Amino acid sequence: MELPPTVISEIPEAECREILLRASLGRLGCALDNQPYVVPIYFVCEPGCIYVFSTYGQKIEWMRANPRVCLQVDEVTGASQWASVIANGRFQELVEPQFSEEREHARELLEARQRWWLTALAERRIRVPDGQVAPLFFAIRIDSVTGIRSTSA
Repeated sequence: MELPPTVISEIPEAECREILLRASLGRLGCALDNQPYVVPIYFVCEPGCIYVFSTYGQKIEWMRANPRVCLQVDEVTGASQWASVIANGRFQELVEPQFSEEREHARELLEARQRWWLTALAERRIRVPDGQVAPLFFAIRIDSVTGIRSTSA
């Protein structure tokens, strides 16, 4: 059986932003000393900003040193029907007391999502006891978004 031809096309920026608003799981990309690092994260997006709950580890260390990051998300509806969006931006840790209000806003948005805390805490608990897990919140200030999609012709 022959598969129908697939068409790859760009996604308009406004639709890329809509996909980010719907998504909750993505892959965070950061880099240090020309070495990329990609990890899965749960997040919530609102216009211009992505909020993430995390714990201290390699990604935080690297983003503190190089705040240029990206987040990649997919929407897959079939083997040849998918959309992939990349948001490029800048890491900003939401430290107390400077970002108290925004940190609380991020927490409230994230709490509305199922399993928003899972990857951050599960990964840390493998390495250190619960009492030593210090939670933190950060934002990705979105500079640009791009996307492509695949559809059957």
